[in-house]
Formats: sequence, C-alpha cells, structure tokens
Amino acid sequence: MQNACHNPEVVQTAVDLANTLRPIKGEDTLETVEQLRDFLEGHPAALPPSSAAGRRAGTRRLTRADLAEVRALRETVREVLERADTDAAEAAALLNDGLRRSRATPVLRHEDGRWRTEVTSDSDRCSAHLAVATLSALASVIATLGPARLGVCAGPTCRATFVDLSRNGSKQYCTRTCAHRASVAAYRSRHSPS
Repeated sequence: MQNACHNPEVVQTAVDLANTLRPIKGEDTLETVEQLRDFLEGHPAALPPSSAAGRRAGTRRLTRADLAEVRALRETVREVLERADTDAAEAAALLNDGLRRSRATPVLRHEDGRWRTEVTSDSDRCSAHLAVATLSALASVIATLGPARLGVCAGPTCRATFVDLSRNGSKQYCTRTCAHRASVAAYRSRHSPS
C-alpha cells in the first residue's frame, strides 16, 4: 500500500470491503470464495505488488480459510469506519491490532525518482495483504485528515460506510443517491399538511 492518504483507490477498497455487508438490507456479497475472488480482482490496489498474471494466479488459489479471514477483516474495517468519529481511541486500537496480526512492516522505497513509504506483509496470505492495505489506508486518513472523515451514512435506511476525502470534510451520506433521498424526505416533511 503506497502513500495511503493520497491513494483514493486503496481507501475506497476499505470502504467497499466494509460495504460488502449491508446490515439493514440483510445483504452480504462476500459469502463465497467466488465472491471473494471477484472482490479482489476488482480491487487490485489491495493485492500484493506483482505482475497482473501473478495477481490472477493468487486469486485463483483462494480457499474457504481465505474467505473466513477476509470476512473477519471486514468486521474490523467496518467497526473502524463506524467508530472512528465517536471513539477514535478504540478505532486506533482496532487498527493497531489488525496491523499487528497481519504482520505489517513499513518499508521505504525509491521508485520513479521519488521516495515512497509502503506498508507490506511478509505473509503470502491474500487476507494479510488486504488487511495491510485497508487498515494502513484508514490509519493514514485518520492521521492526516482526522477520525471524523470516517463514517456511516446518515440515511435512515442505510448503514453503508464512507471515507470523506473532500476538502471541506462535510460528507454525511455514502452516495449522492442517499443524500438526495434525505433531501426529498426533508422537503416533503416541511411541505406536508399537518
């Protein structure tokens, strides 16, 4: 994971992982090894740095154990996103514990004429690489922008998570659709006959 706070792709991977579970709707799109494979192939920033062919080969060897590990990681990522704004210390503890368990190691590299920091795992497990990428990305956002940038959609029928990387940091909804629904509901509430 390189320069997490400046790589929205990795941050979005963390959000997408958490949102594979939609508690209010009762939806879980991470129940099978095939769904895990699809998720990983759709989020290459979370896979270990290697050739594209190596990445595809790595996702072909996924097992039920990989699925269980990624589902446990999803719980941690979701809990961090849900708690960061209200209990930053607990969110930090969850991040630190997850990074320790995934054997995260910071590395300084010189590539393309620039120095970059990278957090890696010496494990060959896809769950360890996904954990290092997502957890260090969320840690970087908290460290650079603050814990209030992580949250849960304010929509009454939505519990999707988000990370606000905007300049003003005023995001309250996971998508424009949820924001529009809330706006329409508020308008109707104001203009309904009492």
